[in-house]
Amino acid sequence: MMNRDKPVWLITGCSTGFGRELSKLVLARGWRAVVTARDPAAVADLMAGHEDDALAAALDVTRHEQVTDVVAQALQRFGRIDVLVNNAGYGYLAAIEEGEDDAVRAMFETNVFGLIDMTRAVLPAMRQQKSGLIVNISSIGGLTSFAATGYYHATKYAVEGMSESLAVEVKPLGIDVLIVEPGPFRTNWAGPSIKQSAIQIDAYAATAGERRKQTSARSGNQAGDPVRAAQAIIDAALSDHPPLRLLLGKMALELARRKVDMLRRDFDAWESTTLGADYPDA
Repeated sequence: MMNRDKPVWLITGCSTGFGRELSKLVLARGWRAVVTARDPAAVADLMAGHEDDALAAALDVTRHEQVTDVVAQALQRFGRIDVLVNNAGYGYLAAIEEGEDDAVRAMFETNVFGLIDMTRAVLPAMRQQKSGLIVNISSIGGLTSFAATGYYHATKYAVEGMSESLAVEVKPLGIDVLIVEPGPFRTNWAGPSIKQSAIQIDAYAATAGERRKQTSARSGNQAGDPVRAAQAIIDAALSDHPPLRLLLGKMALELARRKVDMLRRDFDAWESTTLGADYPDA
């Protein structure tokens, strides 16, 4: 559970989007925050009026030395870390066959391995204080998949699987895990932050190619409000029993329910085949 007495939040990826809005709300409540970005100048404005409660720090989650340094800075300045928000991440558009190896691996380094590195770095302090909350920003794309974002989905499915195991391991230690699954929001995800493969194969024009166009066209017009999303994360953090998963936005809820229905249809339709795979006397 999160400590309620001026909790210390360590938030990654605060230059834009969820990270920035969450930092603002945390500081507005009089709580303390370690606000991070690859370029600390991008978050300097968030410090104004909160100099005693805020620390701006350089952090590229793919650089282990910066990960360990920012955790050390947080503990030296505030003496504890109550909430880690693993928000740093980005998307990549490509059909699976179009994927470029270096770009795919770079995204995994940020979205998966950087998140894991941050989590491992804060766990000793949380274990010692016997309390804490780890918030992993996943996506509705961590539950369901579309053309053109297969590699991004792969990173988020990885985050979801790791987070479920982590939740079981740390719950007895007083630490909760919250997986946040936003639908489309008016952040930079589909705009300046997204990357695309240079390779485009005509055979995928109607699937991955069409999704590329739709993603670009939607940027700036999504239904999701990042400020309301940040408040929803705070509401969940303040709960005595935070959910393992928090969907954000109507689209996320609709897509998640559709995925559950699809799974159930396949499971039920193939039940006899499934059960027939066991030894008869099992």
